[in-house]
Amino acid sequence: MKRTEVIIAADRNYLVEREKNVPISRYFGEDTFNATTMRERLPEAVFNRLQDTTIRGRKPDLETANAVAHAMKEWAIEKGATHYCHWFQPMTGSTAEKHDAFIEFTSDGTPIEHFSGKQLIQGEPDASNFPSGGIRSTFEARGYTAWDISSPAFILKRGIGSALCIPSIFISYSGEALDKKTPLLRSIEAINTSAVNMLRVLGNRKVRRVYTTLGPEQEYFLIDQDYYYKRQDLLLAGRAVLGATPPKGQELGDHYFGSIRERIFSFMHDVEEELYKLGIPAKTRHNEAAPGQYEIAPLFEEANLAVDHNQILMETLRSVATKHRLAALLHEKPFAGINGSGKHLNWSLADDLGNNLLNPGRTPQDNIQFLVFLVATIRAVYHHADILRATIASSGNDHRLGSNEAPPVIISVFLGEQLTGILEDIEKGIVSNGTNGAIIDMGISKLPVLSKDNTDRNRTSPFAFTGNKFEFRAVGASQSISFPATVLNTIVAESLDILAGKIAAKGENLRQATLDVLKDEIGTIKRVLFMGDNYSKEWEAEAGRRGLPNKKTSYESLPDLATPKAVALFEKYRVLSSAELMSRYQVRLERYVKEIDIEAGTLCDMVDSQVLPAAIRFQGELASSILSAAQALGDDSLLAPQRELLASLTGLIGETMRLVAELKGNVERAESLHSEEEKAAAFGTTVRETIAKIRSRVDAIELVIDDEIWPLPRFWEMLFIK
Repeated sequence: MKRTEVIIAADRNYLVEREKNVPISRYFGEDTFNATTMRERLPEAVFNRLQDTTIRGRKPDLETANAVAHAMKEWAIEKGATHYCHWFQPMTGSTAEKHDAFIEFTSDGTPIEHFSGKQLIQGEPDASNFPSGGIRSTFEARGYTAWDISSPAFILKRGIGSALCIPSIFISYSGEALDKKTPLLRSIEAINTSAVNMLRVLGNRKVRRVYTTLGPEQEYFLIDQDYYYKRQDLLLAGRAVLGATPPKGQELGDHYFGSIRERIFSFMHDVEEELYKLGIPAKTRHNEAAPGQYEIAPLFEEANLAVDHNQILMETLRSVATKHRLAALLHEKPFAGINGSGKHLNWSLADDLGNNLLNPGRTPQDNIQFLVFLVATIRAVYHHADILRATIASSGNDHRLGSNEAPPVIISVFLGEQLTGILEDIEKGIVSNGTNGAIIDMGISKLPVLSKDNTDRNRTSPFAFTGNKFEFRAVGASQSISFPATVLNTIVAESLDILAGKIAAKGENLRQATLDVLKDEIGTIKRVLFMGDNYSKEWEAEAGRRGLPNKKTSYESLPDLATPKAVALFEKYRVLSSAELMSRYQVRLERYVKEIDIEAGTLCDMVDSQVLPAAIRFQGELASSILSAAQALGDDSLLAPQRELLASLTGLIGETMRLVAELKGNVERAESLHSEEEKAAAFGTTVRETIAKIRSRVDAIELVIDDEIWPLPRFWEMLFIK
């Protein structure tokens, strides 16, 4: 059966019957042990103590934990769960879980279901095989998981099984963070402290808590599962390391926001149903720019919850795809020649009174507060653009960033005309557009009312203000949003503290003091502001003149995590110790090397076992055909084009074989280097360059080879047949 026939057959068998006309509100969050469920199942006193503990960020006492554990167990068993696990996020970038059964036995051998507060609060998984970046030795296996009470437990369903998942942090025996959640929680506390302090300096005494909100827009590709299993590169490396670009891609713009095909529509429906059960507020779905590419976006949530939910969302995309005989690809560049996938991380600040601190507002008081937090964020990006760039460094993102489909690696800020003009006027001390008085003379009271959508969107900017939030558009589709959010929280906390100290030190009229400080800061940080086309060569040259960092590859960027400046920043705010930060640097370097190593090995395997045998077979058939034709004609003068094709193919086969041998040698030499930095540089240059050379030859072979002989699904099949 041909490849297309496989898809046609599959296309008739994916529909699943389910109950109709059930409002989302009826089942939203039904598989989470959320506040509503806890209120129903816990004694009022226990519920109140737990809520107070959550707000204060403290560890619950054992009595409270025992009561919660019992209620959680009973609820989970009613949901069909037989096991529980501490669900955590190690430095692999994915999630981890070790399941333990509720079943225990009494002294007389009677089986019972049991789950204690001690078991809820803390677990002890083997930590030896998780990346630690040198924090611990492999033979030191002990690690601890600890319940994160700020994120609700949920029911994990796979096939006929169900388990209770308890969101947790993951630390070593000696207390160092081995996960992505612990630093995030620390950064949330850091920005809360700094932001509340700034509000006090500005005269706001009502707010008690400030927190980060996140809204990650997740892009992904879908291809038929039968094609996926025929591609070793997609299975092992997450992207097609070879494959010719089809004649039609996204040139016509007909896929973007286009009509969603029935099979994909059903998939999206099932994904969202699973997400809604887990309390994940999926809001938007649509076709993206490239054929076979899609996007799902949630409503804003508190940072810790948003990070957990994005991890669950990625897992849900993959698991639901298999039920529809599809494969969900989250790699930043699964197919060369068309758009890659990002994860636009929308970041903002809110207070416990329900206010968005990055909302321009409609009163002068709101304006001054908004401008302070706006400038603090811009200042943070300006002074720490190098660290922010390093947060999105990965081998996958290197394929996407700066390729006229995603933001460049130069981190700049887009504000739009109105806000840019206001900041320029504050710096110059002149009359602001839209006002009747001079800002300098009249203080802040004459600032204009700012609209929520005060500018057009700049889709080329890596860090753009979009009404009441900043959109960090350089984040990769496959990565956890935890570290970018952690860094944003930390660098903005530092800027808020510095600005608050300067304002307080002025000892003058608050409005004038604030304005003076903003004026000085704008004069320095304006170099990071850019309104134009970030894809243009002119901007790259201009950014160089402004002194903005421009590190195009991950192996160049990642060392910025290990500088004295970075260490001092994270240690000051107790987000990451020096050892914890260095561990993350080492883990990221090791992962970069391993991912390219896997790509190289996969490419060699595919070329040796699939491409070359097919090419040589076609070469033989072509040669035989030419000989037969020459004998039949008695004159081979008419066969010049065929001979040229044979010569070209033979040359490509020879070049491919030579380059494969060269690649194997380059990998061997890179692996023999002493330091991870040297290995990363070698894999990021010579190994990657050789991979690209092999691909160009193989793709040329694909374009001329018989379709019946070519062993791999082609791009046009994978992208267009659904």
